[in-house]
Formats: sequence, structure tokens, C-alpha cells
Amino acid sequence: MTVPRVLIIEGLINAVITAAKLTVGMSVGSMAIVGDALHSLSDLANNIVAWLAYRISIRPPDHDHPYGHQKFEPLAVFALATVLAVLAVELAMRAITDSSDAPVSEPWALWMMLAVLGVNIASAAWEWWWAKRLDSDLLHADVRDTVADVLTTAVIIVGWQFAASGYPWLDRVLTFGIAAFILYMAWGLFRRAVPILVDAAVVEPAPMIAAISEVPHVREVRRVRSRRSGGRASADVVVAVDPSLSTALSHTVADAVERLLAERFDMYDVTVHIEPHER
Repeated sequence: MTVPRVLIIEGLINAVITAAKLTVGMSVGSMAIVGDALHSLSDLANNIVAWLAYRISIRPPDHDHPYGHQKFEPLAVFALATVLAVLAVELAMRAITDSSDAPVSEPWALWMMLAVLGVNIASAAWEWWWAKRLDSDLLHADVRDTVADVLTTAVIIVGWQFAASGYPWLDRVLTFGIAAFILYMAWGLFRRAVPILVDAAVVEPAPMIAAISEVPHVREVRRVRSRRSGGRASADVVVAVDPSLSTALSHTVADAVERLLAERFDMYDVTVHIEPHER
């Protein structure tokens, strides 16, 4: 199994779930269920965007992208978060302004929603397992959205039954609650993607400087920077050595620093610049 295949299967599942929720929501007159259907529709859109982003991110470096395409993956995560945030605001506005009648309950509709909930739970567990096995940030982001769908669907089923039994205000309250929860999920995705997109530091400089200082012939560590691109961390450092060192020995020092950062700090790509130390 690969990330694209997982996303394709999840997309097909979300398409069926969206159709089922829309059918039930429109039939029984529940704004909350219709809102949940829109959430599932966003899941489907997210699967499509994520699939396209992954296909781009695994491309090797080229003339226009010499550092590779790994940042397309967190960019897609950012896009997914934006979609969720917009959806949350829309649902909240509908919960405040909608004045429709209380929803009704039908046995066939209840069984359909329970079946949707079961499919959602199985889908979330399956995607989470593959996200861990494939170590994909994109799948981890997508599975959070699927888990949100499971929780909101469960709450909506209970609230729908109460609303249809004489508590119509529950439908609005649940819709507003769903909006708040979706917004919270979007915030989590923003926090995951933005640090990568803005090149936030992966490791604090102090422990890296201490480790590099242990390398033979390193007289001074002048700069240490780290960042993450997709699932990979990289660093560039500037170290000073004795100016009397030969070019070959200076190169050996640079190789030692690269190996150290790769092994101790799990750096995929390390650039080392050697400068003469001023006596």
C-alpha cells in the first residue's frame, strides 16, 4: 500500500458517506446533519488535494526546484486547514441565522446514519494504521479530519433524536458545536504546517553547537540553522578550524560534522561551511 492508494480509497469512502448524509439531512430536515455532510464533502476535497500534493512532493529535484518538492505536502496540509476553517465559520453562521422547523426522525434514516458511523470508525482506524506505517504527515493530517468526522457524526445522531423528540434548539446548538470543533481541528493543522512552510527551527541550536564542538579540529561553531521540509530535517552550519589545516583535512572535518548531525539529530541533509579561525 502507498500513500496515493490510501488517499484514493479514503476519497471513495468519503464520497459514499457524503451522499448518505446529504440524503438523510435533506429528508429529515436536520441542519446539523446537512452541516456534517458538508464536512464529509470537505474530506473528499481534502483527499483529492492531498493526493495531488503527494504526487508532486515525491518528484526528484529539478531545474526549477533544486531542493526538491517536499514542501508541497505541508502546503496541502495548510490548504486542508483553510478549507476546514472556512467551513467552520459557515456552519456557525447557519446555526445563528437559520430559522427552519425542528427535524423529524425516520427509522431508515437512523439506520443509515448508524451505518455511516460504523464505516467512519473503520475508515479512521485503517487510515491511522497506514499513516503510522508509511510515516506520512499528509495521512496524519487527513486522519485527524476523519476522526473529527467520527466524533461529530456520533454527537449529531444523538442530538438529532433529541431534537426530533421535542428539543429543536439542540439542532442549532450541535451545529454551532460542530463548527467550533472543526475550527479547533483546523488550528491543529495550521500549527503542523506553518512551521515547515516558514522554515522554523527543528532543533535548538545549543545542543547542536555542543555536539559539533566535540569534533576534532573544530575551534568554533559560528552558525547553526535547522529546518524541516516535508518529513525530512536539514541543517546548515558554519565552523571555524585552524587556518593551517590542509584542504583535505578540512574536508574530513566537514564530513565528520555531517555524520554527527545525521546520526545524533536525524538530519537528512547537512551543509557545512569551513572558515579559518582567527588567532
